Amino acid sequence: MIMAFVVGHPIAHSRSPLIHGHWLAEHRIAGSYERLDVAPADFADFLHALPASGFAGGNVTIPHKEAAFALADELTPRARAIGAVNTLVVKEGRLLGDNTDAPGFCAHLDHDLGAGWPGRGAAVILGAGGAARAIVVGLAERGVRRILVANRTPARAEAVAALAPGVAEALAWDDLPAAMAGAGLLVNTTSLGMKGQPPLDLDLAPLPAGAAVADIVYAPLETPLLAAARARGLAAVDGLGMLLHQAVPGFAAWFGVRPAVTPALRDRIVADLAP
Repeated sequence: MIMAFVVGHPIAHSRSPLIHGHWLAEHRIAGSYERLDVAPADFADFLHALPASGFAGGNVTIPHKEAAFALADELTPRARAIGAVNTLVVKEGRLLGDNTDAPGFCAHLDHDLGAGWPGRGAAVILGAGGAARAIVVGLAERGVRRILVANRTPARAEAVAALAPGVAEALAWDDLPAAMAGAGLLVNTTSLGMKGQPPLDLDLAPLPAGAAVADIVYAPLETPLLAAARARGLAAVDGLGMLLHQAVPGFAAWFGVRPAVTPALRDRIVADLAP
């Protein structure tokens, strides 16, 4: 039996076992995917023991992504650029660390907007955390020519923009309206709009008619930002697709089958998200 996992602290909220369990059943694979709760103080020991544990690899979530980056034996160029690991693969007794958030986000844009979305115009990224880092790297990989990173702390925005030199630049929060006027894509990577958090207070009026608005928040699926985008007739991309698509490369590496993100899988996760 092939075994994989998701590790975090806490971990009970993770939907990853539902996603991978769906694919295991769909492809009739004799395998398992487990939740593992490992405290930060124990994480290094957990990783050191992993190659001999019988696991083929697993996903890494909060608060361990940076520690996994520091402790992996080998890193993909993408993970090295982002500075965080969310996917581990046991390979000949060594740990390969990858970050699939970047291609996961772009794959969801492909699904919702079509393959031509990188040519829509500049991308404006709100926030400068780990998700922003992954998305900036992913957009640059896909050929977006201008990326503007806005954060209320300028130094954080500058650090994220530095991941894509010549393509990305920091943007003062007060300059957002002018930047949005030339944007083809607006992405919220902050927690604003998430259940229990205040909404993102942003006027979408400056965005052109052909722009798209994406939100990485998926609880709720329809954030106030996305509702405002739909009210303006703009394309709206919710955060659930990124969660689903980022899981694909890991499953392929561990179980040897590249799964598809289908309406049936999405419906299953949406049902689980319902209050």
